Amino acid sequence: MKFFLVTITYIAENKTIEKLRPEHRNFLDIGYSSGKLLLSGPMIFSNGGVVIARDISLEAIQDFFSSDPYLKANAAEYTFKEFNPVKFNPIIEKWINNNGK
Repeated sequence: MKFFLVTITYIAENKTIEKLRPEHRNFLDIGYSSGKLLLSGPMIFSNGGVVIARDISLEAIQDFFSSDPYLKANAAEYTFKEFNPVKFNPIIEKWINNNGK
């Protein structure tokens, strides 16, 4: 399993983002249900958000995010940074070790 810091940068006006936000959060729920996502949320004092995700490859996680309503509406841009979680709080050990969602 590979781990990613996904940053989302809004490129549309705030009213467009606000209109799409409920659909975007429903999309994220699919990622949580499938075990791909650990956490997500807006950046404070910034124009975007952050997601901690996992998948079998960069291409697989990019494919998952291709269905995000923000991307489909050309309202946001995404960056994917792979990282290796060598230290982590034990409460997420099952998620890190792929033994659970």
